[in-house]
Amino acid sequence: MDISTNRLVHADAAHAASGSIAFVVPVFNEEESVERLVHEIEEYRVAHPSVEEVIIVDDGSKDATFRLLQSLVRELRGYRLLRFSRNFGHQLAVTAGLSAVRSDAAVVLDADLQDPLTVVDALIEQWRAGHDVVYGIRRSRAGESSLTSRLRHGYYVFFQRFTGLDAPPDVGDFRLISRPVIDAFRQFREQQPYVRGLIAWLGFSQIGVEYDREGRASGTSKYPYRKLVQLAGHGITSFTNKPLKYAVRLGLFTSLLSILGLVWAVFAKLLQPELVSGWASLIFVAFFFGGLQLFFLGVVGSYLGRVYDEVKARPRYVIAETWSSAGSLLGKQESEQQGRMGV
Repeated sequence: MDISTNRLVHADAAHAASGSIAFVVPVFNEEESVERLVHEIEEYRVAHPSVEEVIIVDDGSKDATFRLLQSLVRELRGYRLLRFSRNFGHQLAVTAGLSAVRSDAAVVLDADLQDPLTVVDALIEQWRAGHDVVYGIRRSRAGESSLTSRLRHGYYVFFQRFTGLDAPPDVGDFRLISRPVIDAFRQFREQQPYVRGLIAWLGFSQIGVEYDREGRASGTSKYPYRKLVQLAGHGITSFTNKPLKYAVRLGLFTSLLSILGLVWAVFAKLLQPELVSGWASLIFVAFFFGGLQLFFLGVVGSYLGRVYDEVKARPRYVIAETWSSAGSLLGKQESEQQGRMGV
């Protein structure tokens, strides 16, 4: 390492040691949880004054989450609330929160606080040691069945091997992201961002911190199995086109087997004229390959759908209201303009 590089590293380390931190929290119908959320965040901030801003993104809640949050944080410093015009999804809520960050680093939290704030100390420590991304690795999950845990772990392993990304298993969106990574992430304009995959794709210096995930204190999970499967599908189609390549290979392999089967059938008929073809087997084979064709048409359709979403170039989300704990309220026109810009 030359002298100039060495100075740069020391300067970055010194900046991180004194840098400001933001919390980014997406919420959706969390009326039962927000009071505990604000209470625990404020308890943490008392001991950690470097957490200068808290950005909470309301992903189109149908209950009184947003108004309740306003009443809870009105007299507190550094809070900014963004309210989507409708439900755009957790990943876009995280994206909007990161786009609004002004601090030197941001920590992405879930509103249910299953990722305990005590772990944030370890994330900050690794950031101050010089790492740009510090992600939480879930060692255990309270209240989750062993089957669900194995399926989730299996998906992460499959995703890593299938896409070639250095995305470790059992890592969600709970992580600390430095300013350079935030600035790089803001350049993405994907309609359906897979946040943890995109951050892994960016590179930089990344390290993990193991922790035990707590059970949900109140309310119900806003990520049912249907949404988890949908998110998993977005993750795969966002980072690899291997399913399309495998479809071509399987199609060619099936065609080759069909030709060999036809040759065998001709010779069998010539050698044994009395041989009667099995109608049942033909029908089941037709059903099998028909289903296989429909499956891969669906795979192609998934990629085509993603292309369709991207070329429409619609705003990724629309911010209906922006509010700060100082009491300032942006006008509706300015807020809508931010949404159109994807800020």
